[in-house]
Amino acid sequence: QVQLVESGGGSVQAGGSLRLSCAASGYTLSYNYMAWFRQAPGKEREGVATIYTRGASTYYADSVKGRFTISQDNAKNTVYLEMNSLKPEDTAMYYCAAGKFAGPMTWARPDEYNYWGQGTQVTVSS
Repeated sequence: QVQLVESGGGSVQAGGSLRLSCAASGYTLSYNYMAWFRQAPGKEREGVATIYTRGASTYYADSVKGRFTISQDNAKNTVYLEMNSLKPEDTAMYYCAAGKFAGPMTWARPDEYNYWGQGTQVTVSS
């Protein structure tokens, strides 16, 4: 089993920045990818970014490219999401996820991930 705990959410004004953290514990060898998803009220959960934990490959949603950066600290089993130039449309609950087989064609599909955190709220005001 893997446990994921997110932190770092909050409220910011448009143009501001936040950094989310996701700390993993348990059997961390059971996954190869860690990702961030988000879900706004009334919308489907969407993939934001993912990182291959055995290397450094990353994938991003078009809506966040150039503004968000996913990174990892393997010694701490922690993945980060640095979010800059935040927009009101970035407002959502952000979830951390871990999976074994996600790749360039499927990384944004929630069903590629076996483990999920409880989420952390990000609110961006205009």
